[in-house]
Amino acid sequence: QVQLVESGGGTVQAGGSLRLSCAGSGLTLRSYTVGWFRQAPGKEREFVAAITWNGIITDYGDSVKGRFTISRDNAKNTALLQMNSLKPEDTAVYSCAAGPPTYGADRRPNSYDYWGQGTRVTVSS
Repeated sequence: QVQLVESGGGTVQAGGSLRLSCAGSGLTLRSYTVGWFRQAPGKEREFVAAITWNGIITDYGDSVKGRFTISRDNAKNTALLQMNSLKPEDTAVYSCAAGPPTYGADRRPNSYDYWGQGTRVTVSS
């Protein structure tokens, strides 16, 4: 059974940092494109970041570029999202997803086959 489990969410003050983890079981994450998405209350799901299966290509949503970094820890079958300089508008439920290996880091939610349940991030002003 394939599972993705996010952790690392919480409440932080504006300007602070959090690191989210996405642990895979039942699949080898290094063989998949991994994406992070977020959804704030009353808003549509938003692309945050993605990384190709080989870790060579990364892509970021415009609102997080320069502040967030996506990476992999293949030894732990985990993907990471380092979030710095957090803003109140980053408040959302963050979910990771795994999809087939592609040449690019895919922004499209429909390209991903497996999803985690999400972890909540709250940034206070």
